[in-house]
Amino acid sequence: MSIEIAREYLAKFGRDKDIMEFEVSSATVELAAQAVNVIPARITKTLAFKKDNTCILIGAAGDAKVDNRKFKDEFGIKAKMLTPEETLALTGHAVGGVCAFGVPEDVTSYVDVSLKRFETVFPACGSSNSAIELTCDDLFSLTKSVKWVDVCKGWDNSQQEQ
Repeated sequence: MSIEIAREYLAKFGRDKDIMEFEVSSATVELAAQAVNVIPARITKTLAFKKDNTCILIGAAGDAKVDNRKFKDEFGIKAKMLTPEETLALTGHAVGGVCAFGVPEDVTSYVDVSLKRFETVFPACGSSNSAIELTCDDLFSLTKSVKWVDVCKGWDNSQQEQ
């Protein structure tokens, strides 16, 4: 199971005991927010995009949407999300539990600035009924993120939709 991959990975940092497992599904932002009892924006959704023969993962706030122009400007490619089958094959995690914990070495992770407005956030841990509470700095380091990116829209009321 992919939660075991995430648990084993997080154990290297002494954080495996912090994984929360729920009796209910946390497979969507809304369900995860209900399970954790926080606003949906604090849920970290991990989005998987095709890049060459592998993928990139972007952790973003639950209320953020990928801005195609910003994505292309940042990565030099069109934003093309993986299919559920590709996601499982390339990350080791199924849709609903995708996270950047314990992914293959050729998968590159990033964190979107949409999360920086929160003290703590809640990414999944490899299953559709799990999460962990992390500071943004811990999320960045534990996911071995390359850098903070600004590739989302819709999360900041001062940003205008185009």
